[in-house]
Amino acid sequence: MLPRRNIISIQPRSIKRAQYAALLLSMLGLVSSVFFAVEAADTPESTDAAPSAECAGFADDIDADLGEVLKAGCEPTLAQMSALMDNPLGNVAMLFTQFDYYKMQDPESNNTAYKGTYTGIAQFPKKLDDDWNLINRVIWTVPSMPLDQDKIDDFDPSPDFGDDQGGGLTGQSGSDFPKPIDLFDGRTTGLGDSYYVGLFAPSEPVKLDGGAKLLLGAGFDLGLPTAEEDILGTGKWTAGPSALVMYMGPKWKVGGLVTHYWDYAGDDDRADVNMTNLQYFAFYSLNETDSVGASPNIICNWEASSGNECSVPLGMGYTKTVQMGNVPVRMGLEFHYYAVTPDDDVGARWGTRFYVIPAAPSALFDWMG
Repeated sequence: MLPRRNIISIQPRSIKRAQYAALLLSMLGLVSSVFFAVEAADTPESTDAAPSAECAGFADDIDADLGEVLKAGCEPTLAQMSALMDNPLGNVAMLFTQFDYYKMQDPESNNTAYKGTYTGIAQFPKKLDDDWNLINRVIWTVPSMPLDQDKIDDFDPSPDFGDDQGGGLTGQSGSDFPKPIDLFDGRTTGLGDSYYVGLFAPSEPVKLDGGAKLLLGAGFDLGLPTAEEDILGTGKWTAGPSALVMYMGPKWKVGGLVTHYWDYAGDDDRADVNMTNLQYFAFYSLNETDSVGASPNIICNWEASSGNECSVPLGMGYTKTVQMGNVPVRMGLEFHYYAVTPDDDVGARWGTRFYVIPAAPSALFDWMG
């Protein structure tokens, strides 16, 4: 008989609907990019004529108020938009289309398999008054798990966070359930859980010496059990606090966004949720549009047994902001090595992340003002 260990099992169910949902969600990023392009097309078109003195003055100021730039009939420069996109609390609307790919390993058998996650994030600010903004992040996920539901017999209430960024197959460790004959046999792909993060932030950052800035934001997060299959989500409604701190210097951008989730409702047969997600940022600017660094996610599941709580990646990558028509688009590729992984549970050993982020100044959207 196989040892009883930390593996999930789920009720068999057809995955065809989940595959359709995965396709639709993957296409949503492309459709939304067109939306951004249409909105951005409302900015004045460039001409071969020399810019006016007023526009030239705006172009020379990388920290110019882009609302005033647009009102004057001028176009933001690529450098201005790239600087604005560096600011996670800035007055910019962004659509993150992100793909993560992980090599997973079972420490007992040393078998390996690959997990993929598509994550879409629509981020947009909302002006509350002259002093405060609310930064909204709407997140949806499409995980692809190296497990086949139809081949796992017993139901295990262990959750999987669709955007767990490599923190294990299930997001739940240390449970005592029978292991299937072949852990990495088959695949389940579909819509995962969805999330909302709201950060209240001052309209103006704290100014430091040398032109540096300190960004501060705090708020809350919500998790919705939208997963099509048990293995792809928690089955729970979750909520918790969130906070962001970031140093933005002339060259270095360093900080982190932390979110914590506790469950407060949902399927009573599913495991409790008590999870921290810390996405840290460390980038060095090579010039106005290029940088090196990474923004991995440290995942800690506090319901796990000792030694199996956290996955800690170290990363390095390259990002570049380019102009596509009237739309600035940031692209990046990162490689992550997991310095800390669960001792006894399935976890990621390395991962790659690729993202494409079109952006537009929030001044283009009246409802954001």
